[in-house]
Amino acid sequence: MQDTWFVIPLFNEEQVIAEVVRDVLATCPNVVCVDDGSSDGSAAAAHAAGAVVVRHPVNLGQGAALQTGFDYALTRPGTRWVVTFDADGQHQVSDVVAMLDKARAEDLDVVFGSRFLDDRTEAGALKRLVLRMAVAYTNLTTRTKLTDAHNGLRLISRDVASRIQITQNRMAHASELVAQIGGLGVRYGESPVHVLYTDYSRAKGQSLWNAVNILVELILR
Repeated sequence: MQDTWFVIPLFNEEQVIAEVVRDVLATCPNVVCVDDGSSDGSAAAAHAAGAVVVRHPVNLGQGAALQTGFDYALTRPGTRWVVTFDADGQHQVSDVVAMLDKARAEDLDVVFGSRFLDDRTEAGALKRLVLRMAVAYTNLTTRTKLTDAHNGLRLISRDVASRIQITQNRMAHASELVAQIGGLGVRYGESPVHVLYTDYSRAKGQSLWNAVNILVELILR
């Protein structure tokens, strides 16, 4: 995975980011964390664990953090793939390996992770309903057909990443990213992934409210 960069948006995840970075580095040597104006020690913890850290002086939102991460990764010699990866410990590096294998075997430019292609992800019924409503809206308004358009785990080729310009900084950036990829007419696919909803992520309210926020921003944007 020398040709792959993990891009991790980072905002107030001091408790878990070091473990996430170390887990990635055990498989891939290239990790950039974009500290999006954290008020805790997230940036220092990520750096100490071995990640490159780029910092926003103020909180700009996850979309802006991803764009900054793309811009950084594309300056690194030999970059062929960019992975978007969450900072809270919900994503599995083993799933990224499978996504890379799929992309190379099927000559894909983008692989989206999907929670709904197998039964490993334990999401509540209400969360699943809200996410499926968001997926239906995204599929209706973009040139794509996906089962999980708002999963933060994605594999994107260098060529595609260089043509993406994210302007939606908050939750709606995911739909914007899908729409831009659909508009490029590139080859894409989906791969099953396990999103692990931990006590930590649930305590932060991420399990359901992220899904609700996604749907609200889609309607209002």
